[in-house]
Amino acid sequence: MKYSVITFGCRVNQADSLGFEEALRERGAIAAESPEQAQLIIVNTCSVTASADQSARQTVRRLARTNPDAQVVVTGCYATREPGQFISSSNVLRVVPNDDKFRLVSLVAADIDSTTADRFGDGDGSCGARIEPGVAGRTAFTLRVQTGCAEACAYCIIPTTRGGPRSAPLDWVLSEVDRVAEAGFREIALTGVHLGSYGRDLKPSLSLVDLLRALVAQGHDRSRHAPGLQAPTRRSAALADLRFRISSLEPMDCTAEILDLVSTGKCFAPHFHLPLQHASDRILTAMRRPYTIQDYAELVNRVRDRMPSAAIGSDIVVGFPGETEDDFEDLCCYLERSPLTHLHVFPYSDRPGTIAATMGRKIPGAVIRARALRVREIGHRLAAGFREKQLGTVHRGLTLEDGTLVVTGNYMKVRIPSSHQRNEWVDVRVTGVGHTVTGDLVTAPT
Repeated sequence: MKYSVITFGCRVNQADSLGFEEALRERGAIAAESPEQAQLIIVNTCSVTASADQSARQTVRRLARTNPDAQVVVTGCYATREPGQFISSSNVLRVVPNDDKFRLVSLVAADIDSTTADRFGDGDGSCGARIEPGVAGRTAFTLRVQTGCAEACAYCIIPTTRGGPRSAPLDWVLSEVDRVAEAGFREIALTGVHLGSYGRDLKPSLSLVDLLRALVAQGHDRSRHAPGLQAPTRRSAALADLRFRISSLEPMDCTAEILDLVSTGKCFAPHFHLPLQHASDRILTAMRRPYTIQDYAELVNRVRDRMPSAAIGSDIVVGFPGETEDDFEDLCCYLERSPLTHLHVFPYSDRPGTIAATMGRKIPGAVIRARALRVREIGHRLAAGFREKQLGTVHRGLTLEDGTLVVTGNYMKVRIPSSHQRNEWVDVRVTGVGHTVTGDLVTAPT
């Protein structure tokens, strides 16, 4: 059976989709070149904005036209929040809520008159083909270590669609890192719905810094520096070659200990994503965000002081109910002078069931779109300014595609003239920072 996985939204969804692909390939399924050629299509939806909802609906409808014989399975946050949007679709085999994602492939197997022991085709080997670098265009591996959230942000529906915080046991995470390294991956992105809450629900409780310290220890073949764990018995050489990239981290969770680890540990990419959402304290309070703009500014300034070349991304919401022109100007003024390097801009839209949806003083759609455009323009200037500062600097990076593109630790995509294999470490000097960032190799791949 040929399959295709279409993913919307965050890195957590990307990690979930990677899990679907692993389970399908273990059963012998093979990836289709396009959704139009697939027999089974999984659509992993997002519901962070009305636009995300619309994209998912349009995709399912398009698949009914372009590939009417395919079996379509819809999952993710929008499918969890409003399953009725998809259940009646003629081409949808099943709608799977987030809580059942872990057994999605087994459910699909049962739906197509299979059993959990049946295979979907003739993949390589007795257990099908495994996930490895390059499969489905992926060079880095996205590892979800946590899901769910207990925060009460006024605009966010995700605690409803993902449930409360649940952390993966530390031993399981370290075992997955072993497995992924041995499969040949050299970069792992650590992700979670509320990543900074990692371990608080475990018994005994842990923290994200415990996890990061354990990863450092694992790479150095030392005892795991976390409560109640035994020293490892074996570590492959591949572990010492791993780089970890920390995905979105709430500002209040980016502690001094985490900053110390990332800034001094060679196994961590110099890259932070710290959602701000707004720079007006009045709006932050209305959003129920537990920090002030001064708190946030001090944090990102500390990151920049410790790591001058680090990438620092952020999420911004424009058009939140009650956002005045003065509030918006506060936002723009801060962003223009900030050390941020890239922005994800979200035009506000009501999410039914959230506190913000019940608020008055809604901002007209045309105003929201204009404000989003202005903030995106600021984001383009921040990104360009960051790239210009990297001119002449040298960075370790991982080759992508056919080996002529490199992603650096600080999240630049650098085009190099020499071709190498995908998934090789190289040292690259940035030589051009126009529309495309270009560079030359400094040393041979390590």
